[in-house]
Amino acid sequence: MPFHRHRPIMTPIGRKPFMVILAIWALLLATACREPKTAAPLKLFDLQTQQFIAGVRAMDALKRNRLVLVGEHHTNQGHHRAQLRVIQTLNEQSVPLSIGLEMFRKDSQAALDQWVAGELDETAFVKIYLDNWNFPWSLYRSIFVYARDMKIPLAGLNVSRETTRQVAEQGFASLSDRQRGELEGVTCNVTREYRDFIRSAFDAHGHGNMDFVHFCEAQLVWDTAMAINSLDYLERHPDRVMVLLAGSGHVRKMGVPFQIKSRFPIPTTVLLPHTPGIFEPATLTSADADFITTP
Repeated sequence: MPFHRHRPIMTPIGRKPFMVILAIWALLLATACREPKTAAPLKLFDLQTQQFIAGVRAMDALKRNRLVLVGEHHTNQGHHRAQLRVIQTLNEQSVPLSIGLEMFRKDSQAALDQWVAGELDETAFVKIYLDNWNFPWSLYRSIFVYARDMKIPLAGLNVSRETTRQVAEQGFASLSDRQRGELEGVTCNVTREYRDFIRSAFDAHGHGNMDFVHFCEAQLVWDTAMAINSLDYLERHPDRVMVLLAGSGHVRKMGVPFQIKSRFPIPTTVLLPHTPGIFEPATLTSADADFITTP
């Protein structure tokens, strides 16, 4: 059945005090750090109920929707362990899975298929990975190896770096019709919260004389491409649940999930990784995400 497009109404949810919750959170994190990483059950903090859930409740929360977005800071190995645990938890429940990847362009799909089929050795695949992504293979290796061993399909969701670079330097309007492809009019017309978030990312890194609006449009190109490509995949594979792995800025509800909801109201679950001082019960609400993952 095709995805019909319409824009839903989004409502913010207020913040609450978190002193007791933070104390429990710190205790759970300390306990989690002493347990073997591979054996620890999945633990999530539910931003709606302000409670921790684990075991069956955590599994049920993940299984309820067809698209599960799990954020990361690209260089944080703990975030990648949490992503793998989400994938393992669903796979162990015999949920038919696929894994959507910010790290791979859509035009590299053939290589992802060959890797899962066992037709590429690791040396050959790493070369393709490094052509797509700038972060060390060692950070993601366990996820890709698990997907290969379990025969979980991988889906490249991103656009070419040339397209991203051109938008960042010259703006979305500079793209040709061919370059735009299925991307609809991308602008920096976003919520104030998301614009502030993109501004903080822009200010945190040196971008020379780059125009902020062009930088913002480049962010929206990635959000839009991942939304369109994940929806296309799920439409072609109606039996599968996708776990989408991407940077936390893209995963937040104002990022890729907003672009998805503007095209088709497919139920999504958003998980952000615990990051001290950035993503914690005191700094997030259910307007940002559904759950916080533990290391």
